[in-house]
Amino acid sequence: MPVLGLGLWQVPSGRECEDAVRWALELGYRHIDTAQAYGNEESVGRALRDSGIPREDVFITTKFHPGRRDPAAEAERSLRRLGIDELDLYIIHWPQGGPTWAWPGMEEA
Repeated sequence: MPVLGLGLWQVPSGRECEDAVRWALELGYRHIDTAQAYGNEESVGRALRDSGIPREDVFITTKFHPGRRDPAAEAERSLRRLGIDELDLYIIHWPQGGPTWAWPGMEEA
């Protein structure tokens, strides 16, 4: 896991997000942090594909929103939006009532 990463909270989906990811990758960033709640996973995926950098060279983190209650299904949705086959780090965004209820689904994901 790279020490330095680009966090994409409050970066709107579309050109602004794609440019931010592209510029970060050009500067040597190799960790991209997004979340379902940010609404920009598709833009992150486009920028990653357009960068020409091999997927295995970029560490991708996303987070699932606990209100959705099905971590495994949400992981699949994130993978589709990002256009990748696997996540490097998948975490609970804003754990509510403790993280233990989500653990079985996180293991499945």
